[in-house]
Amino acid sequence: MDFMEKSPLAVCAAFGALFLVSCSETVSTSSQTAARSEDSSRFAQAPTDRPGLGTKWGETRQSRVGFAGFERADRTHPIATAAIYYNDEKGIRAMAGVVAWRRDWPVLSAPIASLISIGLKDQSGRFLPGLIVGDRWFVVGEEGRRYSIVIRNKSDLRLDLVLSVDGLDVLDGRKASVTKPGYIVAPRSQLVVEGFRQSSDAVAAFRFGPVRESYAHQKYGDTRNVGVIGAAIFNERGTNPWTNAEVGRRLKANPFPGRFATPPPPR
Repeated sequence: MDFMEKSPLAVCAAFGALFLVSCSETVSTSSQTAARSEDSSRFAQAPTDRPGLGTKWGETRQSRVGFAGFERADRTHPIATAAIYYNDEKGIRAMAGVVAWRRDWPVLSAPIASLISIGLKDQSGRFLPGLIVGDRWFVVGEEGRRYSIVIRNKSDLRLDLVLSVDGLDVLDGRKASVTKPGYIVAPRSQLVVEGFRQSSDAVAAFRFGPVRESYAHQKYGDTRNVGVIGAAIFNERGTNPWTNAEVGRRLKANPFPGRFATPPPPR
């Protein structure tokens, strides 16, 4: 008769015996303690792990893309870069203390903010809560939850965006570099990137998980860059995003154009 078929009384008796043995061992000698420690090393131990979150290789999701030509104005030097740092709530509170979360687009520095907006949204389509710590934008993730990178092109130009997660390129899953191809974002449009691209038809979803389960660790055994999402923005040859009429006016605005205030003309 196996363990599952024993009567409740027999099971209780067995656990009672284990309890009594445990109590009797509290007065064991140092040699017995050492032997017991050596014996425990034969059993499975919990894996060590960095605290906080990484991004896992998630389930396959349909996401179709095509191919288009795009000649960069400068092949190796983006016109701007941006980064979003993420962690679990405990990790961010440890860095920032008492915080007030915001659910909106991260605050990007000028002049990149006039071209694009980049944010992280959860599986329900809401922005992940975030905040500014120093000069960095952090977002709060939750283990097991899926997220996507959302890019809004606010300009009248096509832009080429190279994206990375945990130091890995989202298109080929290898070490990220600004010299690699990126996603082309049409003028005044929005791009949603849901995972590491497996083919022209599918991606492996971005999911938060323990650092030891991150794609970076599982694939390459490297967690040095876990916790950051990057974007490098390129403009097309023959274009200059800073000559856009409205952008140009904004960037050329003079904060001290005169000496004294005068009243507005009557209407």
